Amino acid sequence: MAVRRLAVDDADRRAFANDLAHSQLIAVSARFNRAKSDRDPSDWQPDLVSYRCTCARAWISVKHAYALTTDGEEHAALTGMLDACA
Repeated sequence: MAVRRLAVDDADRRAFANDLAHSQLIAVSARFNRAKSDRDPSDWQPDLVSYRCTCARAWISVKHAYALTTDGEEHAALTGMLDACA
């Protein structure tokens, strides 16, 4: 079972920011960036339904790579996003 990290230090932030294998950096408009902010999939999903599968897979990849857990709402949202994948 993964352990949720409650505190993230500078080294963790640096590792995440420079992680090219699990990159979350995607060029988007300022409006889109403000709309998503720091919300997880239970609070926000891309308007483009066909992109939700890609988004969910990327989110889960980072959660796995950094041994982060999800709460029930986030898990349900990710499951729903993946269920819609072709």
